[in-house]
Amino acid sequence: MKKLFINLSIITSSLLVLNSCGRTFEEINTDTSKIENPTAGSFLAPLQYEMSNYGYNRADDFTFQLMQVALPFPNEGNTLSRYYLTEGTGNGYWNTSYKWLKQVKEMREFAIAENQPNYVAISMVMNAWIYSNLTDAFGDIPFSEALRLEDEIMKPKFDRQKDIYVQLLDDLKAANAMFDTTKQLSDLDLFYHGESSAANILKWKKFANSLSLRLLTRIQSRNGEVNVHARIQEIVNNPAVYPIFQNVEDGVTLNISGVAPYMPPIARPQDFTSYRAAGEFFVDALKANNDPRMSKFFSQAKALAAPSPNIGYFGAPSGYALGTVFNYQPSNMNQNLAKAPLKVLVYPYAELQFSLAELALKGVIPGSAQLYYENGVSATLEEWGNAVPADYFQNPVVAYNGTMEQIMLQKYIALFFVDHQQWYEHRRTGLPVLPNNGGLMNNGQMPQRMMYPANPKIMNTENYNAAVSAMGGDDINTKMWWNQ
Repeated sequence: MKKLFINLSIITSSLLVLNSCGRTFEEINTDTSKIENPTAGSFLAPLQYEMSNYGYNRADDFTFQLMQVALPFPNEGNTLSRYYLTEGTGNGYWNTSYKWLKQVKEMREFAIAENQPNYVAISMVMNAWIYSNLTDAFGDIPFSEALRLEDEIMKPKFDRQKDIYVQLLDDLKAANAMFDTTKQLSDLDLFYHGESSAANILKWKKFANSLSLRLLTRIQSRNGEVNVHARIQEIVNNPAVYPIFQNVEDGVTLNISGVAPYMPPIARPQDFTSYRAAGEFFVDALKANNDPRMSKFFSQAKALAAPSPNIGYFGAPSGYALGTVFNYQPSNMNQNLAKAPLKVLVYPYAELQFSLAELALKGVIPGSAQLYYENGVSATLEEWGNAVPADYFQNPVVAYNGTMEQIMLQKYIALFFVDHQQWYEHRRTGLPVLPNNGGLMNNGQMPQRMMYPANPKIMNTENYNAAVSAMGGDDINTKMWWNQ
């Protein structure tokens, strides 16, 4: 048997050698997995898929812990759920974001060369989406000189966050004007299927302007320094020129079929629930709403005594005090949230409605804050495939009461699984107020940013030091421009 195995190995090796001899050195060393003839359109679907999936994973493994949606359990170590962030916490986010930004830049260059204005505009929207999330995570970052190796810029300066925001808002305004709603796209568009109908390009315009409103809402405290209110009013009061999301279908989502190549962000659903519990604050917020999605989001808690029956929905207190003894097995996240088919929320319609409710409440825009609020509450149920119960707004917890606290609590729920947005909005408003259950680090204070990764500190020291000096320190408690 051993001799037969050796003979077969020799034959197989000989065939491989003969096959290789028939190919040139260049053929053997050519990476056939790359797109041989890239076009602007060929970049879009891979970017949409990768970025959306990464956003899902960022919500799952980062935002959930900071925002008391879920936590490692049982665990008394140094975790994000206890506000423990290190220099390495943001490494992957920094590197991955700049990788995508490089691809977006290439898409734009191809689009300009091909005279494809819709793809130029799309690249500007995608660029604003990534850069806004990146600066909201770190503060001042390389921007105007980033990704310019062809110009021999090896050590880009760190732009001030204000300058980044102003440029991104200008780009989104320009993109809105550039979209041609009479021409469909040439390649697959996973968000809006602009390749199937030119009419769907209108949804890209809505994305551009709705993204502008997200950014403008975030920098409200800087009105006057930047013309925040005037720009908000320009968009909201001119829907023919600046259309925004009008319904759930307009929101930005990615449908994951589970059929290759569109596989779920988490390869093994069991990893989604391993050594984990649902956060008590998040579970209790949905219970108070009488939210019809409870069983869709959570498993039931169990009694510890045999036969361990279900006892309802009870999460674990995030950042619980060391030495806490639990007399129940807490609810976990529902494993089905990680299984295909699933919908990844990128920028849901509900988020925009809650932003408009806030702006109306503050008198920045006309209209009914209550109507926007109720639209947001209804939309967040519909986005998960649930009908709004007939008596839902009769619940005093859900019934509009005209407070920022209520708007932001319901917005927090609506931002479930939307990358870092719960964290960004909490840093902006301090809402919802999250409890300190006795085991939080960082003096119980919500971290305000990620620290810069080691790479720019070592490889771009002068510009790194300038950025740290301008911001007031490379610390997780350093507030950035829009939040000072």
